[in-house]
Amino acid sequence: MKRLLFLFILFGCEQRETPQPSFIFTEVQTDITPTVCGSKDATQIIEVNGTGLALFDYDNDGDLDVFVVNASDQPCRLYENISDGSIVFLDVTEDKKIDVKRWANGVAVGDVNGDGFEDLYLTCFGPNVLLMNNGGKSFTDITEQAGVGDARWGTSAAFGDLDNDGDLDLYVCNYLEFDSKNPPPRAKYKGTSVLGGPHGMIPESDIVYENMGDGAFSDATEAWQLDAPPAFSLNVVILDVDGDGMQDIYVGNDSMANFLFKNNGRNSGERFIQEGIHSGLAVNGDGSMQATMGIAIADVDGSGSPDFFTTNFSSDTNTLMLQMDNYFEDRTNLYGLGLLSRTLLGWSCGFHDFDLDGDEDLLVVNGHVYPEATANTMDSDLFQPMLWMSRVGKRFVKVEAQKNPKKYQDRAAVFGDLDGDGDTDVIVSQRNGPVRVLRNDAVGAEPLVIHLEGHALGAALKLTLDDGSVISRWNHSGGGFQSSVSTNPTFTFHTGRVPVKLDITWGNGNSQTCSVVPNSGDFIVTQID
Repeated sequence: MKRLLFLFILFGCEQRETPQPSFIFTEVQTDITPTVCGSKDATQIIEVNGTGLALFDYDNDGDLDVFVVNASDQPCRLYENISDGSIVFLDVTEDKKIDVKRWANGVAVGDVNGDGFEDLYLTCFGPNVLLMNNGGKSFTDITEQAGVGDARWGTSAAFGDLDNDGDLDLYVCNYLEFDSKNPPPRAKYKGTSVLGGPHGMIPESDIVYENMGDGAFSDATEAWQLDAPPAFSLNVVILDVDGDGMQDIYVGNDSMANFLFKNNGRNSGERFIQEGIHSGLAVNGDGSMQATMGIAIADVDGSGSPDFFTTNFSSDTNTLMLQMDNYFEDRTNLYGLGLLSRTLLGWSCGFHDFDLDGDEDLLVVNGHVYPEATANTMDSDLFQPMLWMSRVGKRFVKVEAQKNPKKYQDRAAVFGDLDGDGDTDVIVSQRNGPVRVLRNDAVGAEPLVIHLEGHALGAALKLTLDDGSVISRWNHSGGGFQSSVSTNPTFTFHTGRVPVKLDITWGNGNSQTCSVVPNSGDFIVTQID
């Protein structure tokens, strides 16, 4: 097994003369096949977004497996994690009866029938697909009987218990009307001829499905007042934004105002209220609409409420929105996240403590959509480096590669502990290229991993330490561009701190408090109804 070592160095103002290692990742060569999404050099907009990934434990054996989405003529593939000291994946696609050969784009993970095994929902150009997990032994296409085969151009999707009835409902993002036989004419971008769209094309409406609990879903878009105007929707995340025990929906739209659907289910009147503009999440601090490909959630300022980080187009910046009493303010520049991203076009992103120092760091994967992109023509190259940022005090600081960083046309990234050593590893897919598995070789304090047994998806967790400080996590669905992660919530904390108490608001709105055993490593919490 070949390994390529990536050593990342943190450059701070006080460290320029004697830089110290910060993140250490090893690229592990695996048998995961390269992704396919159209021609090598994209000529139509349908080809530029690439395809997603899912990281989940399909067979409930305790480790994380990976599902790779493909478009064009390459089928989607499932790889079982058979790691034993080193990271190894085995292709079990045919063995598990998975046969998806269509223009697939994204994937969402959720246990739709409550049997304890997670199922897969694939968004496609053409009918979407729901694959039922048969106890880890095989998957069955139940799209038709479930009634979730929307035939429009789907991008991202997310599961969540939107009506607090104990099962998972489904939100699906749709992009735009597209006819491959009559593509839009080419356009001009910064004086260069490029493929056309999305501007000048017709946006689609999203759809939300209510889980009826009998194996079928029903279109609840209109009944739940989620029939917002059509938009170029690229991403969605479902979580309790305002802490009222109800799951809300945030939708990232391409070059259009974003949506925030607040769940009003505990009150009379409309079930969902569109508060994108009112909340401050519709546009950035300058009042500009952005691209919003990737979404990452974290409590960046320690307030106990979820904050939103989004990735955007080149010549723009990524955006950090902090929640202030249910209103969000753009604090991108205050946290050092503005200028770093102007030459990059960002996609998937995630907050994780990569160096196990007690603070959540940030990774963004990048790559342009126009084959013609160069630093000279568009101030941005087609192939771009990953953007690693370490949390240093109240700011994020770019972490540089020791040598010239490699550049990719990345799209999707998923995060989780692949080898069981406690730290966060990364899997990255690029448009028409190899899938990279990056093993984290961090040395630091052992994380506290929470195993939730109950309505885990959508749960909000608050861990109180012995000094009274509180660390917050959200076990949400969606956010990764066209991708999905189902992992156990993980807490890290500064040296000397000891966890004392864990408060959980489960995905169905019920609350629970339990004591935490110090230095337990893994902590199992079973929901008490």
